[in-house]
Amino acid sequence: MKQVTNKSINSFRRVNLITVIAVYILILIGGIVRSTGSGMGCPDWPKCFGSVIPPTSVDQLPSNYQEIYLNKRLAKNERFVATLEKLGFSEKAEEIANDKSILIEEEFNAVKTWIEYLNRLAGVVIGLLIIFTVWKSFSLRKADQWVPILSVFNLVLVIFIGWIGSIVVSTNLLHWMITFHMMLALLLVSLLIYVYHRSGKLIMSKSVKMNVPRRIERVLFIGTVLMVVQIVLGTQVREQIDVISSSLGNMLRDEWIGRVGLNFLIHRSFSLVLLGIHVLYFFWAFKYTLRRSQVNLWSQVLMILIILEVATGMGMAYFGIPAFLQPIHLLLGSLIIGVQVFLLLEIKENIQFRLNTN
Repeated sequence: MKQVTNKSINSFRRVNLITVIAVYILILIGGIVRSTGSGMGCPDWPKCFGSVIPPTSVDQLPSNYQEIYLNKRLAKNERFVATLEKLGFSEKAEEIANDKSILIEEEFNAVKTWIEYLNRLAGVVIGLLIIFTVWKSFSLRKADQWVPILSVFNLVLVIFIGWIGSIVVSTNLLHWMITFHMMLALLLVSLLIYVYHRSGKLIMSKSVKMNVPRRIERVLFIGTVLMVVQIVLGTQVREQIDVISSSLGNMLRDEWIGRVGLNFLIHRSFSLVLLGIHVLYFFWAFKYTLRRSQVNLWSQVLMILIILEVATGMGMAYFGIPAFLQPIHLLLGSLIIGVQVFLLLEIKENIQFRLNTN
């Protein structure tokens, strides 16, 4: 019975881990979509130009296709605005209702359409993996009822994220909606990591617990909160760059950063603060944890990711925001959040073990 149980746990954890990896791949693809300006490559949702497989030429579309899909988006926005008003978000509802940028309908571009289409296919794969994760979690309900409960919640969250994605399209990539969509993706990956870690505790482990000081947990928690803030700041900088690049016709890339102003300076200075906090964390983690322990090894990974994140940020600042660096920078930031969440869980487990044995 024990062997069967362990087999079920390991099977669930493998599917859960694959789902985590898939979500990160989707975040990377989403970064590529944004860096290539392909977000409106499909003007409708969930289909693309009304088809399961999108067109490859404008000749496959009716002559008034822009008007057709603009009207569809406006109808969906009206329903969304009404929903926001019912929920008490009157200010946001009015902002969307009066935003003239939503009325702009892009011309068909086959490359952008297929980039966005691949992004949506990746989203479908995530949905299927989440459903598979839920099915696998039911075998663990007697060992830990929270594993299937959280797995079902993740499925609901994925459906909500998909709906928000449709609103992002209908509002013509409204900036704050993109940021909200990104935050939801980070919440999803964090919950998946939590479920993965929680299910791992169901297996009898022979790993040695360490006497980890609580201040390590505190400084990492601060670093995690600040990293989330930094990502939000980064999306605000990106929003300004989108406006600037559009006004310059996507030309003069070297001037984009200079025109951002204060937000970029705050974002850049904040990265130095983050680096300092994580250097302090790494020093303590290296001092108080066993070599080759999960905390020690993943702390090294975290520092490498932090350094790479700073390096890609500098690369974008000093080399005219190369398009290939944008999705990498976003992916690294998302990976940092995931590693921080995993480390917080590992450290907390060690602290609780120490308190329970004292």
